[in-house]
Amino acid sequence: MIFVTGNKKKLAETELILGMKLEQRDLDPPEIQADDCVEVVQASAEWLLPFVGEPFIHEDASFHIHALKGFPGAYFKHVMQTIGNEGVLKLMEGIEDRKATARLAIAYYDGEKIRVFVGEVEGKIATEIRGPQEFGWDPIFIPEGREKTFAEDMEYKHEVSHRRKALEKLREIVYK
Repeated sequence: MIFVTGNKKKLAETELILGMKLEQRDLDPPEIQADDCVEVVQASAEWLLPFVGEPFIHEDASFHIHALKGFPGAYFKHVMQTIGNEGVLKLMEGIEDRKATARLAIAYYDGEKIRVFVGEVEGKIATEIRGPQEFGWDPIFIPEGREKTFAEDMEYKHEVSHRRKALEKLREIVYK
């Protein structure tokens, strides 16, 4: 199967979770401005159809901070490029409600139609950056019931992540 992504870390994590080798295509579809990653990935997959033309997956993630009314949502990539995790922590200074939801939507084109699978993980925002800053919000996101951030415990992340949950739903349909 083809995974349309320019991110080798996402490719490696997806291959690990699926237990299979994927062909990577580095195409960069325009990203619509929408609060919901499901809308974003659906539009991106539709744009990709004439360029890929065979079964593929493509994903989009969003990060929703409850006290900030769901911000940054699907705009997290822009937030990372501008203020980074440091800026997110600054926005959260003095806020007691630190609940957050990590969401991932995977669009799967089977050769005929596009289907979208969503995975979510509930958690909270840490008070400081903890662990390697290699993968988005991982150093500031503590999954529910845990003390370590995803960045501090990548093995646990691979077991419960929003990506895993979405990929497991995909696998139920594609590889049943």
